[in-house]
Amino acid sequence: MDEQKLQTTMEIIINAGDARVKCKQALDAIAVSDFVLAKENLKEAQEKITVAHRAQTDAIQKESAEETADYSILFAHAQDTLMTINSEIILAKQMIKIFENYDKRITALEK
Repeated sequence: MDEQKLQTTMEIIINAGDARVKCKQALDAIAVSDFVLAKENLKEAQEKITVAHRAQTDAIQKESAEETADYSILFAHAQDTLMTINSEIILAKQMIKIFENYDKRITALEK
């Protein structure tokens, strides 16, 4: 793997990993009904995953411009990490909607 592809691969892994940390923090906030904090953490997670996704897209576009491409297990890991964490973010966003709705219903019932 050349230096540029290694740098891009690590950019994907690092930013996706940072997104996972923020997503986990959002889930922790959801667990205690702190939806404002959850949304803030998910916003940061989305920003990080977007950086990772752009790096992946750039790498794929560069590779598609060439006739041959070498397989890299590290790049495959980076892509797997990116897609897994992206799915976690999508689920966490949906969980906020669900639990905010439950919280509103419970609050209304308690009145």
